[in-house]
Amino acid sequence: MPAPSSLTCLVVDDQQTMRSLVRSGLQQLGFRTIYEAPDGEEGLRHMLARPIHLVISDYNMPKLDGLGLLRAIRSHPPIQKTAFIMLTGRADKELVQRAVQFGVNNYLVKPFTVGTLKEKIEAIFGVLA
Repeated sequence: MPAPSSLTCLVVDDQQTMRSLVRSGLQQLGFRTIYEAPDGEEGLRHMLARPIHLVISDYNMPKLDGLGLLRAIRSHPPIQKTAFIMLTGRADKELVQRAVQFGVNNYLVKPFTVGTLKEKIEAIFGVLA
């Protein structure tokens, strides 16, 4: 039962508006340390530079998409256990199955509420204190 303030989060999305919405939701839940990246490549650099507990990543982005970022994280032992939530406007079965195949922890469909965000995070970490 971790306190959200003890968890470090990285929000990866090519749209500043969506990064701000996710950041706002996380802050409402009590998260304090939130990093942002505009694409998967920069997100991966963040991951390699500092410990991150949770990645919330968009699927569709330039340079390195969400699946590519997920695969890169899962194939790199120091960060491969990092919790990963895929964020997308597409909820098609094929994409969900591929994300599950690559080790996604959960899935969040846009638009989302803070309540839904909390549910997805708690499904990974347990009830937030």
